[in-house]
Amino acid sequence: MVTTIPTPQSEAEATIVYPSSDGEPVAETFVHLYAMLVTIEVLTQYLQGQQATVLGNQFMYYAQGFPRLRVAPDVMVIFGVAPGGRDNYKIWEEGEVPSVVFEMTSQGTRSNDEVFKKTLYAQLGVQKYWLFDPKEEWLEPALQGYRLRGEEYEPISDGISHALKLRLVHEGQLIGFYRQDNDERLLIPSELAVALEQEALARQQAERKAEEARQRAEEARQRAETAEQAKLETQKKLERLQARLQEMGIDPDDIG
Repeated sequence: MVTTIPTPQSEAEATIVYPSSDGEPVAETFVHLYAMLVTIEVLTQYLQGQQATVLGNQFMYYAQGFPRLRVAPDVMVIFGVAPGGRDNYKIWEEGEVPSVVFEMTSQGTRSNDEVFKKTLYAQLGVQKYWLFDPKEEWLEPALQGYRLRGEEYEPISDGISHALKLRLVHEGQLIGFYRQDNDERLLIPSELAVALEQEALARQQAERKAEEARQRAEEARQRAETAEQAKLETQKKLERLQARLQEMGIDPDDIG
């Protein structure tokens, strides 16, 4: 359910500015920033090729003509829209509200995350709301999810996000994401880089082994050809010798 706020009818509406920044820090601590950036990158890679986008710490405007009515989710996943980044997100232009929102919560933001944002996201129709406390300062357990039932959120007990088709797990200072279809864990950027490097190395090794096998096969073929040629030459020499002996009146079978 999307909360509808009346749109002001005036000529000044066309000149309304919707800022993309307020000059405030992106995250409270490096730990929160890292958790946010990793979540964005993991989900972006996972949703690649789908009609969806993942945005982080960007203003989401939810009432046309009212630039003060905005919120900046740490991470939001929106389906049914073009992939790629935006300077900000206007619900009335995109036509979709986020399906999933993550807040990397802390002692300093807990009240805003648990009360104002939770209420607002429910009113906007955000289906899944996840709170993650990467420093484990106040939230127990550190990862808590909520699904929208009617107009209110209820706790998610199994860690499953059906919208994402993923199972979410608290893993140290990060959220671990596991595919529902095969329980495969989605790699974080540093792990993905190592995996790609290992894949490239394995491919190079396979190509080298294939080339070595090809060379061995070629050498074996050449040896076989040489042996066959030597055999033919020996046979020709023997035939010439037999012919010479016969010319001399000697039966080759009598020799020896």
